[in-house]
Amino acid sequence: MASRIEDYALLGDCETAALVSREGSIDWLCWPRFDSDACFAALLGTPEHGRWLIAPADADVRITRRYRGDTLILETDFETADGAVTVIDFMPPRDQASDVVRIVVGRRGRVVMRTELVIRFGYGCAVPWVTHLEDGTLRAIAGPDMLHLRTPVELCGRNLTTVGDFTVEEGDRVPFVLTYAPSCDPIPDPVDAEQALRDTERFWQDWIGHCNYDGPWADAVRRSLVTLKALTYLPTGGIVAAATASLPEQLGGIRNWDYRFCWLRDSTFTLQALMNAGFYEEANAWRGWLLRATAGRPEQLQIMYGIAGERRLLEWEADWLPGYEGARPVRIGNAASSQLQLDVYGELMDALHQARRGGLGANEAGWQLQRSLLAHLETVWDQPDEGIWETRGGRQPFTFSKVMAWVAADRAIKSAEHFGMEGPVERWKDLRRRIHQDVCANGYDRELGSFVQSYGSKLVDASLLLLPVVGFLPAHDPRIAGTVAAVERQLLKDGFVQRYDTGRVEDGLPPGEGSFLACSFWLVDAFVLQGRHDEAEALFERLLALRNDLGLLSEEYDAKAGRLVGNFPQAFSHIALVNSAFNLSRNAQAAKQRSNGESGGGA
Repeated sequence: MASRIEDYALLGDCETAALVSREGSIDWLCWPRFDSDACFAALLGTPEHGRWLIAPADADVRITRRYRGDTLILETDFETADGAVTVIDFMPPRDQASDVVRIVVGRRGRVVMRTELVIRFGYGCAVPWVTHLEDGTLRAIAGPDMLHLRTPVELCGRNLTTVGDFTVEEGDRVPFVLTYAPSCDPIPDPVDAEQALRDTERFWQDWIGHCNYDGPWADAVRRSLVTLKALTYLPTGGIVAAATASLPEQLGGIRNWDYRFCWLRDSTFTLQALMNAGFYEEANAWRGWLLRATAGRPEQLQIMYGIAGERRLLEWEADWLPGYEGARPVRIGNAASSQLQLDVYGELMDALHQARRGGLGANEAGWQLQRSLLAHLETVWDQPDEGIWETRGGRQPFTFSKVMAWVAADRAIKSAEHFGMEGPVERWKDLRRRIHQDVCANGYDRELGSFVQSYGSKLVDASLLLLPVVGFLPAHDPRIAGTVAAVERQLLKDGFVQRYDTGRVEDGLPPGEGSFLACSFWLVDAFVLQGRHDEAEALFERLLALRNDLGLLSEEYDAKAGRLVGNFPQAFSHIALVNSAFNLSRNAQAAKQRSNGESGGGA
């Protein structure tokens, strides 16, 4: 059985990622990319589906762990009756190949250690052919994939598992280097584990040195930024929503999705977090990914793409995997990629506008794309869609989707007015006015005193908290105040915000999920904009307390079980944390930026 979601640590080399349990088992690793097949899939099954354990042979052990400063170098201390060791785990920045390096360091006494390596390519279904080469290297091959393990520890095969027992004394440093390469390629050169450790530490220290946040939550902000960097696919600048697939939003449930892709809905929030923190190179790379991925016919705009801009993200089920704590089906790929979500037009227009405002410079090709997207949106904005939460219960006239259509027109106008971009501004102003009037007439319920999830509904949706953030209406407008109050009444459960009431909204799935953490951070931002600073800070501190011992957050939180749920770690949660910290520390900087300090641009 896999560990609790919150008991995992993240390793990464900015092209893929691994999850390591407190007990020293790497239970998830996809090679060579985030979205490749997993060679360790015990996270969604059992050890027989692939994992790599290094731990004391004695089960009676005390475990503590930490990241080394603001890096992605994990140090896990194991203390037994006979002594103490530290296992240092990391993935070096790529050179010739991709590696996982593990160094066992003797700190006290004498500890008997054990390693168990179970390689299963293809998400746990393909057993490789394993051989020992003349130089002691262990090689595993199956189809296109090849792994090499180099270590001074003597290894042997037993029941399709590579095992090794060794003893570590004070002062010993025992290295293990696992390397991936395509099976058709030559064997990669050996990696010096100690030099790789120094290089990796220097890489992360140099990178985080660009962070300019100096507020009261600096440690949490820096850890979130390091996590965001780790979820970035360096060759393209794309940022995956999470490192995992099919971790359940409800323990034992069927809301299990693959999040190893890039969502347009995250675009503006991501740019804000990166630019505000001083990471303009990453922000520019993310904008470049956006422009390449979305290039093409505007009616073919998708809500998500692959890390290199791939469009075909076919969803299928790995039926041989029992799922995390029995949550089935295990889904690979994501069928929501083919949904119609009108909000993404506004997200993309807003992101590219904010990039110009943030100093990334104008992009003529990007502007031509924006004009064509808006021309298409003019013809479809009033249609129903699946909405920001990717419901599978049929299309509806979602209020937030219409608001984001308004954002698309508003940002086009502002780009023309502020940056001299050419376009039919008067026509766009008319479109902006018509959408604003339509939303206020049909998306607002006077009896409830609130905007609602969809036209004609009596229910609210956490996305409505973003209306003042995107500038649709000012935070002090009575309709916004009523909406925030309605969200608090309907969706604030056990101190945290749900996306919507899954028991009352027909979304095509059985009811039940955790509280979506980004939505709770949005409530923090709404409180700040309303001047409710004490309430905002109290909620922010409650959210920080949900992070695991390494500062990581998943997608959602199950308050009744006291568990993190959903895919892990979740970029959206960490992005929201960063932006809320800036809002609290710098007078709603991130929230006011997005609306350009202006609200209610209906005319």
